[in-house]
Amino acid sequence: MLPLHFRAARRDDLPRLVALLADDGLGRGRETPEEPLHPDYLAAFDSLDRDPNQLLLVVEHQAEVLGMLQLTFIPGLSQRGATRANIEAVRVDSGWRGQKIGKRLLQEAIRRAEARGCRLVQLTSDQQREAAHRFYQRLGFTPSHTGFKLRLPLQPDAQTDTH
Repeated sequence: MLPLHFRAARRDDLPRLVALLADDGLGRGRETPEEPLHPDYLAAFDSLDRDPNQLLLVVEHQAEVLGMLQLTFIPGLSQRGATRANIEAVRVDSGWRGQKIGKRLLQEAIRRAEARGCRLVQLTSDQQREAAHRFYQRLGFTPSHTGFKLRLPLQPDAQTDTH
């Protein structure tokens, strides 16, 4: 089995993380991985890094970042005050797919959610990502809800808003 190391992302990982986000058909249309990176990426990383309920988790092999995900811990009132873990932005480098890296990355995220006392792990996936849906179901996730999103217009000073 490929030796993997899991850790929190560092700011110097940011160009690689944005490249991973852009490493598929959907991501190519919405990410801008060209350097220098857009300042919004830097501001977003810094905001996530300061927030104890956010974790950008990376998986590496021989010091090369092969994959990532964002894990958000959400305290709540429902289900008797259950804390949820929300998984977003799951990516594995396209050249490394098929080697169980994504499975191990999700297992590590679930382990960390359990360690934080979460009672539920949830994620959403674009409807076009049918292979990803099969992958999540093999890991025990069930398609139990229908998700909705509302895109809001980008405000000129949104990247500097700290509220």
